[in-house]
Amino acid sequence: MGQLVAQLAHEFDCEVAGVVDPVSPASTGPIDDPRWDGVDVAIDFTSPDAVMRNVPLLAKRHIDVVLGTTGWQAHEADLRKAVADAGSGIVAAPNFSTGVVLFEAMVAHAAKLMASHEAFGAWLHEAHHAAKKDAPSGTALKLKRAMEEAGYHRAIDVAASRAGYIPGTHTIGFDGPSESITLTHTARDRGGFARGALTAARWIKGRRGWFTMEDVLGLR
Repeated sequence: MGQLVAQLAHEFDCEVAGVVDPVSPASTGPIDDPRWDGVDVAIDFTSPDAVMRNVPLLAKRHIDVVLGTTGWQAHEADLRKAVADAGSGIVAAPNFSTGVVLFEAMVAHAAKLMASHEAFGAWLHEAHHAAKKDAPSGTALKLKRAMEEAGYHRAIDVAASRAGYIPGTHTIGFDGPSESITLTHTARDRGGFARGALTAARWIKGRRGWFTMEDVLGLR
């Protein structure tokens, strides 16, 4: 993801100031290095443990954050406090794809329509590459929550697959006695995630507070 962000940055009139990655030869310094003074936004695609160190440090330096890492949600309250105390800005999302964010809005509307039709049961399946650590994905959990918040209160069966190099596929289904309805979002590659992260980076600059991609895309 970091390499894609660097490759596509020029499309968004962004300049990559450097890379923070202790295991990469491309790394240009630790996160607390003075060389990052004056940087506007940091885009984080790391690991849950790294997030817990990175976000508070960046917030204290008044570097806004685009956070695409998942698996840290149990510590969200602490991260929100760090951002609020520092008066910085962050866009946190399990998935930065514009298509996925719009897909979630469609899924929520479908769940609202199906909520009163008790003959239809709901299911959710997601598939990602073998190296993805969290299962189900943060996006799958967010889709499930969107369905519940839309009024679908019956059980939603959730399944996950990890294999090969799948960028990401999410399918929502409603199954009745004689028919099925499915909605699917398929990522052909990771370019959509990188473009969404860069869109968020341009949007968050100068803003203060905790935001999501729904805010970036004007959905709320």
